[in-house]
Amino acid sequence: MDQGDTDIQPAATDAHPRGSHRRGAVVAALMLAMALAALDATIVSTAVPQIVGDLGGFSVFSWLFSGYLLAVTVTLPVYGKLSDTFGRKPVLVAGAALFLLGSLLCALAWNMGALIAFRVVQGLGGGALQGTVQTLAADLYPLKERPKIQSKLSTVWAVSAVAGPGVGGVLAAYADWRWIFLVNLPIGAVALWLIVRHLHEPERTPAVRPRIDWAGALAVFACGGVLLTALVQGGVAWPWLSAPSMALFGTGLGLVAVVVAVERRAAEPIIPGWVWRRRTIAAVNLALGALGLLMVAPTVFLPTYAQSVLGLGPVAAGFVLSVWTLSWPVSAALSQHVYRRIGFRNTAMLGIGAAALLLFAFPLLPYPGRAWQPTLLMLVLGAALGLFQLPLIVGVQSTVGWSERGTTTASVLFCRQTGQTVGAALFGAVANGVLAARLGGASDLDSVTRALDAGTAPETTRRAIADAVHAVYLGASCAAALAFLVLLFLAPRKFPVLGD
Repeated sequence: MDQGDTDIQPAATDAHPRGSHRRGAVVAALMLAMALAALDATIVSTAVPQIVGDLGGFSVFSWLFSGYLLAVTVTLPVYGKLSDTFGRKPVLVAGAALFLLGSLLCALAWNMGALIAFRVVQGLGGGALQGTVQTLAADLYPLKERPKIQSKLSTVWAVSAVAGPGVGGVLAAYADWRWIFLVNLPIGAVALWLIVRHLHEPERTPAVRPRIDWAGALAVFACGGVLLTALVQGGVAWPWLSAPSMALFGTGLGLVAVVVAVERRAAEPIIPGWVWRRRTIAAVNLALGALGLLMVAPTVFLPTYAQSVLGLGPVAAGFVLSVWTLSWPVSAALSQHVYRRIGFRNTAMLGIGAAALLLFAFPLLPYPGRAWQPTLLMLVLGAALGLFQLPLIVGVQSTVGWSERGTTTASVLFCRQTGQTVGAALFGAVANGVLAARLGGASDLDSVTRALDAGTAPETTRRAIADAVHAVYLGASCAAALAFLVLLFLAPRKFPVLGD
């Protein structure tokens, strides 16, 4: 059993809302902030026709998603370090204000270039929301109570991410696409007021004046932006082996060397070396990076499979995917009863081992099959991943003190986000490669599914899509197996948990 998993007495937390009602108000603010960050990652997708019709810029509209996600991802390590240096409250307040400013500017955008730029501003604030909310959740609750708040945040994230396209479609169809961004303002204002009013952190007077590693922050931002752009746009805007792709990857690798050199010399590095030298944190980072990788299979490819192969409508296809948002938070909330008996590592291994088998079973489903079969698979997969993710997050946050918790949490979320970006690029290439092989020529999933929607594609095309999605799920099962091996061989059997 993990040291510290039992007999932990409630203790004074690092962030002190005075009284339980104030802590409840802060939690409400955290859930609102998390909902905004998750919602804005997906809400624009169904409003693209209206946005393009109004502003033009069809050739670059994909940057409405990529720009936001890139900004969120590359700023996570920066905000994590800043929250450890100056406290959670100033970082969260500044991030929320920047997010709301970006939302207002998006609603006022006059062309596609301006909207993309303002989405990046939104993402710069969203990185603070996502990382600091998770860190504050650990500050507010002792170890025994952390599964409750983390499961609530998981529920909010999952429901918001899945509901995003539907909400965006309704607003674009019955109001105006600009309301997609305007609705953030009252919700975000309430969250901001609750944080300012009810969150009180103890004064911390450092022995020496803190030094901000601005050079490291800029290097991390540039390196992450270049490499993630190469992954997002490779095979989409240009071929993988083209000059732009090679130039971006080459520049990104050069910037990696710059980041290492700058961070080694920095007194207070943005990405300190201990993040990777400590076995527990390094193992959790790699395992959750693999989680981000494997999540691409259901979130990106399952709706296409449900519509193109099973013949379901968009709403029914969305339901097939959304059922894992029911089982994931329930399993996460109940995982504490498991890891208190067998430890954080073994609980996570149990969850990811089951996930690997479920992902491997997807290609074994009959063709064309019935809708309940992948739906049941997704329901159980959500339960398995809830058993995997939450013990790792709670466990790794419990191995560090307040002054390292923001950096640790940010590194975990950064790895998960990066895994999703790599997964989208990798599995997109796998799916298109299988389609090209099955259909005897250069094909991509988007053009093939459009042909199916138009009723111009033969049955062989449906089988080709099924084979492509099956290949992606096999790749996802390999990612799950990799996470299992990382935990088995790299993670310590007992997490070095600190007392509250």
